[in-house]
Amino acid sequence: MTVQSTPRHSLIIPAYNEEACLPRLLDTVDRARARYHAGAALIEVIVADNASTDRTAELARARGCTVVAVEKRVIAASRNGGARAARGDILAFVDADTQIHPETFNEIDRALAGGKVVGGATGIRFERSSAGLTCTYGLLVFMGALVRLAFGERPSRQVDTGVVFCRRRDFEEIGGYNEDRFFAEDVQLLLDLSKLGRKRGQRLGRGTNARAVFSTRKFDEYGDWHYFSAPLRLPWRALHRPGSTNEFARRYWYERR
Repeated sequence: MTVQSTPRHSLIIPAYNEEACLPRLLDTVDRARARYHAGAALIEVIVADNASTDRTAELARARGCTVVAVEKRVIAASRNGGARAARGDILAFVDADTQIHPETFNEIDRALAGGKVVGGATGIRFERSSAGLTCTYGLLVFMGALVRLAFGERPSRQVDTGVVFCRRRDFEEIGGYNEDRFFAEDVQLLLDLSKLGRKRGQRLGRGTNARAVFSTRKFDEYGDWHYFSAPLRLPWRALHRPGSTNEFARRYWYERR
């Protein structure tokens, strides 16, 4: 993955013990780089290694990625650490267990062309299907629509996740990801971008023709319907056991692999 001195896109991949999933993602990144209309050399790939104890960093270097070590075990810190090393004018973030669409970078360019969009996300589709996953997707769309309406945004039939993207200058203006958050840092980033964009008459965008493939490994572990209980437990925990939401987040997102 050799790059020119001034890449246009910087794809940042936070990773903790992802030696099993990372090669699959990087295969899809290679295909997307090859399809990029301006040339693969204008896309750099950064793996933010979040204190892995496996071969994540070694595999990333072998594939030509820039590897940045981030010791603070918070995914927002990992994303920010990768962003600090990035050289592109456009920052894009994707989780290591995801697979990206071949048209990802072309779609991001399309979304940002003209200056009407401040940033956004490509959207997702699950890597397998079931009744529980279909209902989960609907729940996520509904919750996302409520959040968008609360912040004056147009509701969407897409889930605001996948590959999250914005211009570097806007990322820096809002201060990047909130490292006090153990989860939902990506939601806050998009809301912060939305607030910034409204001041300029801009909106959030979605590359709906390039949805990423969302890993179902949490559903494989906890069950296809578990999202309908976990989100409901979080407000109760926050009310009756302050700090317990972070305990839940650590167990769910940080302790395994």
